[in-house]
Formats: sequence, structure tokens, C-alpha cells
Amino acid sequence: MASITMTSAADEQVRQPGQFTLFLRYLRRNKSLMIGVIILLLLVAFTAIGLLVVDQHHAYPLSAPSKKAPSWQYPFGTDFFGRDLLVAMVVGMWQTAIIGVIAGALGTVIGVVLGFISAYFGGWIDNLVKGICQVLTPIPVLLIQVVVASTLDKRDVTIYTMALIVVMLAWMWPTLVIRSQVLTMKERQFVSVAKLSGVSDLGIIFKEILPNLLPFIAAAFVGQVFSAVFASFYLAVLGLGPLREPLLGNIIWAAQGQGAFFNGWWWWPIEPAVAMILILGSLALIIMGLDELANPRVRRSE
Repeated sequence: MASITMTSAADEQVRQPGQFTLFLRYLRRNKSLMIGVIILLLLVAFTAIGLLVVDQHHAYPLSAPSKKAPSWQYPFGTDFFGRDLLVAMVVGMWQTAIIGVIAGALGTVIGVVLGFISAYFGGWIDNLVKGICQVLTPIPVLLIQVVVASTLDKRDVTIYTMALIVVMLAWMWPTLVIRSQVLTMKERQFVSVAKLSGVSDLGIIFKEILPNLLPFIAAAFVGQVFSAVFASFYLAVLGLGPLREPLLGNIIWAAQGQGAFFNGWWWWPIEPAVAMILILGSLALIIMGLDELANPRVRRSE
């Protein structure tokens, strides 16, 4: 009888699906996350394969015939300045991704550190962090970014400079989100048990609280990447980015300056606009899916 019970338990353990299978099931159930991930993977593949295939020098002026409509030789056409727009899109999407990931990572890391310190230790530290966030939150982030970017010499602006401009006030939202979650989490019973067991504060933070907040941190990171990509886009459209680089916003800014639509060069502004819509749309869908994963109140059952 005991052997039968042990065999049944072993069979049950074998039949239990793995983490990857559970993730695929969740993706299939969470349509917004699945669609967002698929679109983002297609964009990543387009950029990664493009960087391996194309000559990146053709993304810059005087590298191709100017004002050519899309054709077999130039699938995305060329612009007024003699840039191959297919190559410019590949390089521009790569540069946009660099800005988004750098700014998103910095903003999330700063927000997580400040949120944990503020909520867990409390006291004057919590009052200071909360007070700074309350003072800075009402300030229009776009206005600050435009003012700072406009004061810089355009020759000195790089994609890394843009990432630092974008991240200046980007840490406030993840700080407030993580702070609120830590305030709730540190009152849970398992944290009290860990304290009674003699676990240090760092041990409680890294072993007890942080693993439970990973979905929130992932959602905060994707949200920061979304904000950074959007900010880099509108700063470039306003002519405040690194003008020589083929950022998607720079391509649209240049097309607007040369009156592309009025001159019949419709492909020039349309292509980067569609690319930006796909990038922001995929990130928005992923944020919606991660919000469901992180928030048990809106999570659907299996």
C-alpha cells in the first residue's frame, strides 16, 4: 500500500508542468501580454538581423540617392539628405532601444532603492523621500526635459545624453509604487517571523520582500522604458536630440522641416511614425499584461 502511494506521488510530480509551460499557458490566457511580446520580438528581430546585414553608414547623409520612392533597391526609399531609410530605421530603432533600456534601468534601480529604504526603515528618511516626491511630482516632466535639452549644445548631445535627460525625474513613479508595496509587505506575517528568527534587515529585504515584488519591479521597468522611448521621441521631434543620428524622432523632424508630405515624399515620415506606434503599442500591451500578473485583484483564474 505504501509503495502504491509513493508511486502515485512520483507520477504526480512527473505530471506537474514546468515553469516554462506555465508561462506559455499564462501568455495564452493573457492576450495583451502575448500580443505585446510577439510584436516586440518581431521588432527586436528586425533590428538585430538588420544590424548584421546592412551597412550602417547608409543611415547617414550623402550615402544614397536622395528622394527615391520605395523600390526593390531601396525598400523603404531614401530621404532628402540621401539616407537609405531602411538602414536609418534599423539604426534608429537600435538607438531608441538603447535610450529606453538605459533610462528605464536607471529609473527603476533608483526607484527600487529609494522605495525600499524609505518604506522599510521609515522615520526621517521616509519623510525626506516622500517629501521630495510630493514636491517634484506636480512639475511637468516634459517641460523640464525640454528646458534642459534646449540649453545643451546640439553638437554635444548624444543618445546617452538623451537617456540621462529622460531619467532625471523618471525615478519618482517607481519610488512611490515600490514604497507603497513595501509598506504593505513588511507588515505580513512571514516578515514578522523572519525578524523573530533573527534574520537581518538586508536578509529580510533580499530574501523575503524583494522576491515577492519582482512582478511589480518588472512592470515598473517596462513602464519606465515606455516613458523613456516616448520622451526621446518627442524631444527628437522638437529638434532637441542628436540631430545627426537617425533616431525615429529625428527622421520625422527632418521630414517636417523639408515639407515631405507637401512634396510627395510620403514614405519619409510615415515609416518612422508606424515604427514608433508599434514600439509604444507593444510596450503598452506588455504593461497591461504585467499589471494583471502583479495585481491579484485583476488576475484571471486558470
